[in-house]
Formats: sequence, structure tokens, C-alpha cells
Amino acid sequence: MPSFAAPLASRTPAFCAIDFGTSNSAIAIPVAEGMALVELEPGRRTMPTAVFYQVEGLAAHEEAQRLYGREALAAYVQGYEGRLMRSMKSILGSALAEQSTDVGAGRSVRYLDVVGGYLQRLKTLAERAAGQPLERAVLGRPVYFVDDDPARDAQAQQALESAARAVGLRELSFQYEPIAAALDHEQRVAREELVLVADIGGGTSDFSLVRVGPERRRRLERKDDILASHGVHVAGTDFDRHVELAAILPACGHRGLGPNRPGSTPREVPSRVYFDLATWHLINTVYAPQRVAELRRMREFYADPAQHRRLMTVVEAQLGHALLGQAEAAKIAVAEGGATVIDLGRLERGLQSSLHEAEAVRVLDGDMQRIVDAALETLRRAGVATDAVDAVYFTGGSTGFRPLTERIAAALPAARALHGDRDASVAQGLGLHAQRLFG
Repeated sequence: MPSFAAPLASRTPAFCAIDFGTSNSAIAIPVAEGMALVELEPGRRTMPTAVFYQVEGLAAHEEAQRLYGREALAAYVQGYEGRLMRSMKSILGSALAEQSTDVGAGRSVRYLDVVGGYLQRLKTLAERAAGQPLERAVLGRPVYFVDDDPARDAQAQQALESAARAVGLRELSFQYEPIAAALDHEQRVAREELVLVADIGGGTSDFSLVRVGPERRRRLERKDDILASHGVHVAGTDFDRHVELAAILPACGHRGLGPNRPGSTPREVPSRVYFDLATWHLINTVYAPQRVAELRRMREFYADPAQHRRLMTVVEAQLGHALLGQAEAAKIAVAEGGATVIDLGRLERGLQSSLHEAEAVRVLDGDMQRIVDAALETLRRAGVATDAVDAVYFTGGSTGFRPLTERIAAALPAARALHGDRDASVAQGLGLHAQRLFG
């Protein structure tokens, strides 16, 4: 796919393709040479799916200022008053979508409006690049927004469609994200192949078994080339949660014990607060005044008073999202180098933790096995043996975690392991589909 440098072709239809991802998002528009991803931030074709509602310094009647992507993350890290929203895609299909949440200084916003505002940001940047309004779009979607619940899965797609229509996208088409990745991969194959696309991002792990080839790429209707699709709602944000619970929150008392009283066995301190602190959309619930007061009264539950003190530092300084960001960074560091040191100086001067690959694999073992099982279930649904698959095509941010991709590849020993652009393959494939559909 060309870089976004070519001028728009004359009479280019007003359409786009949107990859609204759990961790990162992208948008493609037509150019003279085909489709191109829009530069969303300086020098970057993808942008973190993050919004910061900044309320610092605003008068009571003023709306919160919205910052997006890396600017949103920077404002949060720098300590501006407001609310950071990440991984908004994961609330689709849940009761939270229609609920409102506090963003600070007495202001609230509906979760689905957060999604709509982010889509509007993508659309605005794309329209600026295209030089015309965009009213038609292909949107990517996971194989399952919600596991084993067709009604909620349909509800999730409807919620995303409603948010897209609210920002002026009138004609919409959905395409499975792993199918989009297959279309991107197909541009580089010289012969017909049976490919298992593994799209493992922040919120879902999706698989599609697809026939690709030079002759097939000319076809608009590809339904017969999709032998099976399957997925699970387990991916990078789940990895982050497990890493935080294993390597960061023990310093704050997770799995810690209560006092050793005569005649009784010490019990673990209550764990709910730690699971909430490790789940992005529940972090803010821990900061409610009643909850803070309850946690403060729990000091006697801890044999080690330092653990309770650090927990209260997290809660009172509202460090939940920052710690979850450190868990994500630790996961990435381990994937790249095998081990990392986690600086917990915000909790206590000089405090550190560490994470090694062996420990990461141990705590992520159950999730990784669910993902491998989903890959094999895709083949089972297609009635295809593992040795009949020519290649496994990996895309999505979480395929950067080598132990996971190695485990999937080991389950398909006859297949070549291929790695696409982790952040852009889906968006590029959606762009190809949009061009064939609307162009």
C-alpha cells in the first residue's frame, strides 16, 4: 500500500476504511495509486486508542477538553486533572456502553460517546487529508466482540455502528479483522495457499482459515474462500492484567496475608481491589470516596503495613492507569529482551520489581493456551488437518510476544510462520476491501 504522499485521484469516491482497535487505530482513504493510511500523529499511521478528558483550569460551564492518542497518554502521565480512557472497544456489548462515567470536576460522559468522539477524531483527520467529507466506510470487527453470546455480540456491532453513524458515516459495511489481514497478505503471495490468519490484538484473538492467491484477489465476493473463523475475547489487555497482578500489585498486598493471630491460620487479604485496579474500565471505581474510605479501614487486614500503605498511595494518588501502563511496558520489554526491572518509585522510594520471561509465560499460560485452542478450533470447524495449512500469518500487537506465536506455530508444524505489520496489516486489508466495495 502506498504511503500517504500521492495526491487524491480525481473523482475519488468519498469513502474510508477504519480499523478501530483495542490498543491502536488507523484509517485509510483513496489516493491516486490506491489506498493509503492517513498520518494520524506526526510520522505515524496508527494512533493509540486513548482519550483524555482534561478538566484542569476549566470554568464550571465549560466542557472537558479532549486529547487523543499519544497526546492523551502524555497529559495523563504529566498529571493533568481529568480522566484517561483506553481500550474503549472492550466495553462494546457490555452494559457499560450506555452508562456514564465521571471524568472529573463534576463532569460525566457516556462510554459510547467516548467511542463516538474517537471515531470523529479519526474521521476529521482523514477528511482533512482527503480534502472532502467522508460518508461511506468499511469498519473492522473481531470475529467475536463477546464470546459465546450471539445476542451481546450483535449488540456490540450495533453499538459501534450507532457511534459511526452519529459522526456522519451514513453507509457502512463490516469486515472481519482477520479477513482484512488475509487480504493484505494476499498481495504478496505467488501461488494459491491455505492460510490461517492469527490476528491477536489488545482485546480479542481472532483466527480465520482463508484460501488466498493471485487469481482469487480479483474477486469482490470472498465468502467461499473463508473456510472458518473463530476467536476468543482474550488478548493483550488480559496479558497486562496478569502481569500487573503477578509483578506489581503484590507490593501493594495482592496475595498478601493478614496478621498471624494465635489459634488461626492467616488469611489472604481481600483481592477484589487488585482485580479492579488491573482492569482498565474498573480502575476509576476504586477512586470513589466510599470505596477509598472502606480501603482505608482495612489497614488491620494486612500483616505487612507497608503493603496497605502502598495500596492507599495508588488509590489516593490515582495511579491505577499508570501502573497498568507499566505492566504493559514490562510485557513488551520481556518480549523484546527476556527480562525487565519495573520501577515502583511512585509507591515508595527505591521500590522495584522484576519480570522474567519464564514468570511471564507461567502467569500467561492459561490465556495462551485458550488462544492456541481457538486456533485449532478454527481448523476443526473447517474440517482441515493441521498439516494441510500452508502458512500462519501473524498480525496484531500481541503477536510481538514471542512465546505466544511460537506456541501457535508449534501446533501447526507444517505451516510457515509469517509476520505481517503488527499495527497496520488489518487497516491496509480493510482499505483494500473498501476500495473493491466502494471504489
